[in-house]
Amino acid sequence: MGSNKVKTVDMSNPVENTDTKTHKTASQEPKKSRSRSNSYTWRRSQVDKTQHYSVDKAVELIKKLTTAKHPTITADINYRDSGYQTEFAFPHSTGKSIKVAIADDKILEQIEKGQIDFDVLLAKPDMMPKIAKHARILGPKGLMPNPKNKTVTPDPQKRKKELEGGKVNIRSEKKAPLLHIQIGSCQMKDSQLVDNLKALYKHLGSTQIQKITLSSTMSPGVKVDLTTLTQE
Repeated sequence: MGSNKVKTVDMSNPVENTDTKTHKTASQEPKKSRSRSNSYTWRRSQVDKTQHYSVDKAVELIKKLTTAKHPTITADINYRDSGYQTEFAFPHSTGKSIKVAIADDKILEQIEKGQIDFDVLLAKPDMMPKIAKHARILGPKGLMPNPKNKTVTPDPQKRKKELEGGKVNIRSEKKAPLLHIQIGSCQMKDSQLVDNLKALYKHLGSTQIQKITLSSTMSPGVKVDLTTLTQE
């Protein structure tokens, strides 16, 4: 009966593996840190990232740290639900004005020529077949009239007065429960900005809001203590 030969390997010396090739990957350059001006760095150092400021202090701090010529103040809100939409009228004007147009044959001719000089387009229901022909122009710009946001209405004149009077349409991002809402400008009184934010907080529903961060044009963000938004 023949014996089976077993091949042994001498492990006393390192064996060079000639079957496997080692490929060196191209070294990736470290990402360059974003360069900030000395002014912004100083302003950022004035905000404690770990702290939630009272609404009065947050507004005061934002105005102090703003250097832009025509700064607006925005509330970035973490909401519990995505796809949220509502309308709201602030107790004090935010300083934001919009131009509202009502669809007619003349407006449609201007749209066809690419002459769009409005922020919102309103239409009566019977105008929608004509407007549909211009969807390729209006759609990408978010200007297509829609019954959901009340831009298709039997009384466009009334709706125009509401919108130009300060009523704003609020909606969350398409893919995230985030709201970005202008509550005013730095030219407004602190008390007016506080009133606007408190009214907005009440309208949106305190149980639905997880976090509010205030910021102005070119300023760092300031987290707001939500408990101070219900205090008189």
